[in-house]
Amino acid sequence: MNAGFWIRLGAALLDGLIISLPVSLIAAALFGGTGGENFANVITFLYTLLLPVFWNGYTVGKRACGVQIRKLDGSPPTIGTMLLRQLVGGLVYGITFGIGAIVSAFMVGLREDKRAIHDFIAGTEVVYAN
Repeated sequence: MNAGFWIRLGAALLDGLIISLPVSLIAAALFGGTGGENFANVITFLYTLLLPVFWNGYTVGKRACGVQIRKLDGSPPTIGTMLLRQLVGGLVYGITFGIGAIVSAFMVGLREDKRAIHDFIAGTEVVYAN
């Protein structure tokens, strides 16, 4: 069964607390006021890009919430899949000044298949883990 808006939001918030917050604090300690944000952004991007590839579709937040990313054929995401999902999806959201992200939130909340724009781009879905 595909995961809906609230569980996906919860997983994203957990990832933010567990990963992004500590990385931001470490970056601030290492770099002070210059360059720390860029370092934190790169580490966070690599986390969201690579961990699902190496951990069968999970991030720490998704694992804690019992959901995972998978390709439409049921297989785990590959690096190419995650690049499409994170990089191209992120570009779409940036180019549309966040409107794409709002549309995606409504898609996850209202569509029967619960897929967002980045899921369509990458051919993925977020499902409850078995």
